[in-house]
Amino acid sequence: MSTDVDVHPLDALEQALQAERRALLEHDVDALMQSAQAKLVALRDAERIAGPDDHARIRELHELNRANAVLLARRRREVAWTLRHLGRSEATGTYDVSGFASTARAGGRWLGCG
Repeated sequence: MSTDVDVHPLDALEQALQAERRALLEHDVDALMQSAQAKLVALRDAERIAGPDDHARIRELHELNRANAVLLARRRREVAWTLRHLGRSEATGTYDVSGFASTARAGGRWLGCG
């Protein structure tokens, strides 16, 4: 449950989505993590109370969330590109043909080494 009982859950969700957008645009990882947590709490509360009259508002919030996802994907591509051009790579967990987890490397040096 949200800590502020005066804020409608859909308003809290909108505030969390706006905070998430600011964090993405400002490249603020801490604010992004906080807004993601606030978004999950607000979404849980909104799912509990939302009714048929809230359909239009939910659609607007869905579009805002989708726009944030586009920003997040763009930022992730930028970081991956930068890492590649710095000669570094991210370790990525993958599964081999027998279904066991292994660690793959795209090339370059491991992050934090060399």
